[in-house]
Amino acid sequence: MLVRSLADVAGTKFDVDWGNGTSLRLLTATDNTGFSVCYTVVRAGTTSHLQYRSHLEACFCLSGAGTIEDSHGTVHRIVPGVLYALEENDRHHLRADSGQDLVLLSVFAPALEGTERHLLDSLEASSY
Repeated sequence: MLVRSLADVAGTKFDVDWGNGTSLRLLTATDNTGFSVCYTVVRAGTTSHLQYRSHLEACFCLSGAGTIEDSHGTVHRIVPGVLYALEENDRHHLRADSGQDLVLLSVFAPALEGTERHLLDSLEASSY
């Protein structure tokens, strides 16, 4: 059995500034679970254009608020208690409302290596 806390990961190579926030990678590929679990903070007022080409992702909102916009332009409100899942390597825009960070519990399959970061200064969606 594996038991790991946020404090165990803070300050390690798995405490990642991914571009518009931070991600504590609680489970990674080295744990051999086949998926990753991350405590993800999206900085207030930021927009991230993302597309995971090699992973599926699901996020559950713990606190804060924001929106996720799919590739068809449909916008969904993200508030505590809401889950969204990207099941087809969907291109999307993740936006955190101003005034408070958006905090998500994120699950990736297959597992992340754990040190991935986004390149958000490109016109293309950032991926890993």
